[in-house]
Amino acid sequence: MIVAICAGGPIKEVAFSLMPDKWIGVDRGALHLIEQNILPHTIVGDFDSVTAAEFARISEVVNHVETFQAEKNETDTDLALQRALHYEPTEIWLTGVTGGRLDHYEAALRSIYSLQKQFHSIIFKIINSQNEMRFLLPGKHPLHKSDYPFLSFFAYGQTVREVTLRGVKYETTNEVIEQGTSRFTSNEIEQDGYISFSEGICLMITSKD
Repeated sequence: MIVAICAGGPIKEVAFSLMPDKWIGVDRGALHLIEQNILPHTIVGDFDSVTAAEFARISEVVNHVETFQAEKNETDTDLALQRALHYEPTEIWLTGVTGGRLDHYEAALRSIYSLQKQFHSIIFKIINSQNEMRFLLPGKHPLHKSDYPFLSFFAYGQTVREVTLRGVKYETTNEVIEQGTSRFTSNEIEQDGYISFSEGICLMITSKD
């Protein structure tokens, strides 16, 4: 099962073309979905970014509404991620978390980083109209030619070691991705291939112009 979460970031950043098994709307993200004729399975948040009339409109058409106080330790997106895990998904996609406030984006990135370390069998992605982002754990990961031909890799938290890339324009064998380097930015997928590495956590971004 694939669960997609739509947060309340700028609407131009939301990937409405996604086709998950379930949608979760987060705060104003629920309104984004409904205005695109997408009915979320669940909506979550403190709903401080919608008016009373907008919340009434959302609540009328959604069966599962989970409201929380504005004063809480978790972000609304964190609460949606916890709800998504209850469905035992194979993948969780986040959209509507890029653009707008950078603190919200950074919080979302850190949340999926933490969850990816905890739930190895689930793929967590941040997706907008031009990019897909996910964290890779040590091992071998397939790379497929797709609508996102450009790809970049960044060390996240620690150095990534013994990096081998195949099927891309600039292949490597047993290389190292140091923290703070931009050397592994803007490679290109030429055919189905893979990345493998033995140590560290790698942030992979695939993009299109």
